Amino acid sequence: MSKQERLLLLSDLMLLAVAVVWGTSYGVVKSALVFYPVLGLLALRFGITFVILSPALRHLRAADARTLRGVLIAGMLLLGIYLCETFGILMTRAANAAFLISLCVVLTPLVEWWLLKRRPSRIEWAAVALSLLGAWLLAGDSALSFNPGDALILLAALLRALTVCVTKRVMRDSALPPLSVTAVQSGVVAFGSAAAAWLFAPHQQWQAVPTLNGHATFWAYVAYLVLACTLFAFFAQNFAIKRSSPTRVSLLMGSEPAFGALFACIWLGERISVTAWIGGALIVAASILATVRWSAWRTSVARA
Repeated sequence: MSKQERLLLLSDLMLLAVAVVWGTSYGVVKSALVFYPVLGLLALRFGITFVILSPALRHLRAADARTLRGVLIAGMLLLGIYLCETFGILMTRAANAAFLISLCVVLTPLVEWWLLKRRPSRIEWAAVALSLLGAWLLAGDSALSFNPGDALILLAALLRALTVCVTKRVMRDSALPPLSVTAVQSGVVAFGSAAAAWLFAPHQQWQAVPTLNGHATFWAYVAYLVLACTLFAFFAQNFAIKRSSPTRVSLLMGSEPAFGALFACIWLGERISVTAWIGGALIVAASILATVRWSAWRTSVARA
């Protein structure tokens, strides 16, 4: 196995780990919002991440204007994603959110085709269709209902597809390390959330931070969101985007709703039917279908 193949395998495994982590994040965020408002939570989560990653900003000195503009656009898209996702989660079920956000798997190949001029393969389209069917079965009757929270999650799915493709263009055309891109994205989300809270809802969204002594549970949620769902997840995503296509990245993280529904069942007590379990299995199968390098497999079979 060549070095490039090992890096691709590593990025695939990291993306599957991101799917697990982000699948659990819906339930964790829903629990954290009991203690602290949406914009304040976003500012806190990404502000801590930005401070931790601030040393990586030194690499921006070597970046040209086009690269800096692309990174800032990716950060603004990420801000839009989290505003839509977090407010959406507040107004809908965690299982609903996990299903609707999975539609980015369907949207990403279309955005990649339009923005990066890369036409997805037949295997990728088959995996997309399988993932969508699985997500629909996973959601069950909730897929037929729609509320304002669901609309926000759907918008977040479109913004996710755009973000993956824009980040791919930035990572492809520059030598910026993934941590530097993650640092800029975190800073944009943190400052954008704080500005929105201060301008539009200072009394509701800009509140005193809960104390550590009296709210240890809240800070445990924040630590998990910062370390696992932000630092690790965005580094892994940016690392993988540099070495793979946006469609492949989205498919590998497409198992997120399966883990999200499972965690919602365990953490929030939401019930999962047999049909939903079948849907979850199909989503995982779609991720495996996207992971296998079929051309290399056919070559090895032919040689045997």
